[in-house]
Amino acid sequence: MAVLKTRPETVVEDFGKLMDLAGYKNFVSKEANTILKINISWHHYFPGCSTSPWQLDGVIKKLTADGYDARKLVPAHNSTVVVDPHPGQVNNKLEPILKKYGLDPIFLNDPPVKWLRYEPKEPMLVLDKVFPDGIEIPEPLIGQSIIHLPTMKTHVFTTMTGAMKNAFGGLLAKRRHWTHSVIHETLVDLLVIQKEIHKGVFAVMDGTIAGDGPGPRAMRPHVKNYILASGDSVAIDAVAAKMMGFDPLSLRFIRLAHEKGLGCGDVNEIEIAGEDISGVNFHFSANEETFASRGQKMIYHGPLKPLENVLLRSPIVPWSFAASRLYHDLYWYPCIGKKRVDEFMKTEWGRLFEKY
Repeated sequence: MAVLKTRPETVVEDFGKLMDLAGYKNFVSKEANTILKINISWHHYFPGCSTSPWQLDGVIKKLTADGYDARKLVPAHNSTVVVDPHPGQVNNKLEPILKKYGLDPIFLNDPPVKWLRYEPKEPMLVLDKVFPDGIEIPEPLIGQSIIHLPTMKTHVFTTMTGAMKNAFGGLLAKRRHWTHSVIHETLVDLLVIQKEIHKGVFAVMDGTIAGDGPGPRAMRPHVKNYILASGDSVAIDAVAAKMMGFDPLSLRFIRLAHEKGLGCGDVNEIEIAGEDISGVNFHFSANEETFASRGQKMIYHGPLKPLENVLLRSPIVPWSFAASRLYHDLYWYPCIGKKRVDEFMKTEWGRLFEKY
C-alpha cells in the first residue's frame, strides 16, 4: 500500500502518484466497469466526514489520463435512514466534479436499481442469520471493479471507519441497521462478498482532513495532509487506524479479517510505499459519545437490548430515525458543527473547498 503527504496546491496530482505507488492497475480492470463508491456520511458539508471533491477529482483524473474509458466509470451513492445522498453530493461539492468528467452517478437505493438475492460461496459469520430470508445486493455492482473513497475518521461503533466500512452502505439496503449489534462480523462478511462479486477491489482514502471524536458526523476535524491507497482493504484500514493512534489488531473487524486471510491487519507485515509513518500518531479517541450514539448503544448492547426488535424492526422504527435526524440536523450541526466548519474554511483546505 502507499501513503503520501500532500498539500492543497498539488493534491489532485498527488492522488495519481499515490495510485501508481499502490499499483492500482493490478486491481482495477479496464475491461469491466469501475464503480467509484463515494462515501457520503452526511448530507451537510462537514470536513473529513465525506469523500472530498479533490479526492474524487484526483481519482477520476488519474483513471481517465491512464486510458480508462469514462463511459465505464460509475460513481455510486447509497442512502441511509438518516442521510440523503442527493443533497449530499451537492453540499459536498461532488456534483461539479462528476459534471466536469461527464459522469452520471447511480443511487443504489433508488429505482430502477435492482437488488438481487445473493448466495455467498463462503460461510458467513452473521449475515445469513441477520437476514434469514436472504442477503440482497445491488445488481450494478456485480462483476465490476470497485474503488472505495473513504475518509480517515473515527466511528462510534467501529472505533475507525475506512475501506471495509465503505462497503456497508453499498452492499446492504436500508435495513443495514439490523446489523449494528454485530457490525464487526458484518464488515468481514461484506469483504468476503466483495471478493466474490468484484473483479478487483481498491481503496483511496483521504486523510487531508481527519476526523476525531464521536464520528462519523459529530467530529473534530484536524488538518493532517495525508492520503492513502491500497488494494488490500484490511491493510489500508490497519495503517489508518495506526496513524490515528489505535492498535489495529485490537479492532475486532480488522483482527477477524486478518485471521480469515482476507488481508493483512498487522502493520509490521505491511509494505508501505511513500512516507515513513512509523512515528505517526494523531492520538485520536473514539471513546466519546453523543446523545444519539448513547441511545443507539443502549439498544444494541445495553439495557434496551431485549427491546431491539421492537424498537428497530417494527412499525415504530421511524421514531429512531427521526430522533437521530432531529439531534444531528436540527441541534448538533447548527449549534456546534457549523462553528467547526467556519473555522475550517479559514484554512488552506477550506479555501480549496470553496473553489470547487
